[in-house]
Amino acid sequence: MNLNQIHNVYFIGIGGIGMSALARYFQNIGKNVSGYDKTPTMLTDELIAGGMAIHFEDNINLLPKDYYVENTLVIITPAVPVSHSEWNYFIERDYVVKKRAEVLGIITKDTFCFAVAGTHGKTTTSSILGHILFESGADVTAFIGGIVENYNSNLIGQGKTITVVEADEFDRSFLHLHPNIACVTSMDADHLDIYGDASSIEDSFREFADKVVDKTKMFVPKGLPLEGLTVAINEDATFKAFNIRIENGYYVFDVASPNETINNLKFGLPGRHNLMNALMALAMVKTYGTPTESIARALASFKGIQRRFSYQIKTDNLVFIDDYAHHPTEINAVHQAVRELYPNEKVLAIFQPHLFSRTKDFSDEFAKSLSQFDEILLLDIYPARELPMEGITSSWLLSKIENLNKKLVSKTDIVASILERDAKIIVTIGAGDIGELVPQIKQALL
Repeated sequence: MNLNQIHNVYFIGIGGIGMSALARYFQNIGKNVSGYDKTPTMLTDELIAGGMAIHFEDNINLLPKDYYVENTLVIITPAVPVSHSEWNYFIERDYVVKKRAEVLGIITKDTFCFAVAGTHGKTTTSSILGHILFESGADVTAFIGGIVENYNSNLIGQGKTITVVEADEFDRSFLHLHPNIACVTSMDADHLDIYGDASSIEDSFREFADKVVDKTKMFVPKGLPLEGLTVAINEDATFKAFNIRIENGYYVFDVASPNETINNLKFGLPGRHNLMNALMALAMVKTYGTPTESIARALASFKGIQRRFSYQIKTDNLVFIDDYAHHPTEINAVHQAVRELYPNEKVLAIFQPHLFSRTKDFSDEFAKSLSQFDEILLLDIYPARELPMEGITSSWLLSKIENLNKKLVSKTDIVASILERDAKIIVTIGAGDIGELVPQIKQALL
């Protein structure tokens, strides 16, 4: 497929975080962009303000009249049901209809591609990578699965020759990509509704890693069973971070790389997992040839991603943090970061489980990771693309949490429930629509 012959791009599910980044990219390169989504959000508001026509009713009469078969690309998200009438309209008339991952594959084929795979850490690592390359003057476009604070966007740069992409294991999407330099940050079990078991996920990651033939361009945390250069904190590895301390809220650390030792790097995102993400990005750009000074400057100026340990309130008396964590490993990482920064304070966690299948598959692990907080408020499961499963509910998950300071709450009661408690540190956690509640929680706390 030749993108030069495409004049119009129509998105079904344009408001998704990955889809909206692609929409911005196509608008940047001069295509007419429009689309459908189920509900208006802050993201769709921004796209409309930027000149895109978006509607929120599945209605073929609302489709643009001048989008013809020969000059239009239709992009769909996996969340769209097969019964969707607009999708069927395009298929019946032989339009080119592609998944988002396939389109990223087409784009990355003609560029030098940095690809970041892993069950956790993709978005943060990709955005650090994109930020370093952009700040160093590289001709880059980075597609990010979150809103990067430095750019207030999920797209960094408008470059034509270098791409940074998140290599998503969901639906084996990352096998469409053409990486030149890649990493795998982690291979924990997830998406078992698609893969069936953990070994199938690992096989899929191996298949992705095999796309990078030159293993000096493949990066993995030390101990991960994949071939490549190793990255580690306080352990011998190809790229090793050591002498780590916290100064004025920043990590300050040294890195031993194959050719030099870099001293006194500064990085502002809390948590060892984020330090590992920064180290992974450093290893990739250092191998690519980005100057050390540019890397150091960009690491120090990186502000993070919305909903990734995102400070909403930060005073001496109260701290409110919002995080996208939706897997037990990610919740553990949030807990580690909070305890490291606020060792003696009471921490209240508000968690919204994401997907019935994930809650079912990891219920014991969720219970264990949530029990570590001093108090837990649990919201109902956010279904996303799924139908309910019998017996899989938040009250069932709550019964497994051993910490007695726990309560099931509704979205309408969440603010009152938070205000009843005396925790100094408050954390909202989850990948559903809990993020939409954050502004009202913040307002009530101020």
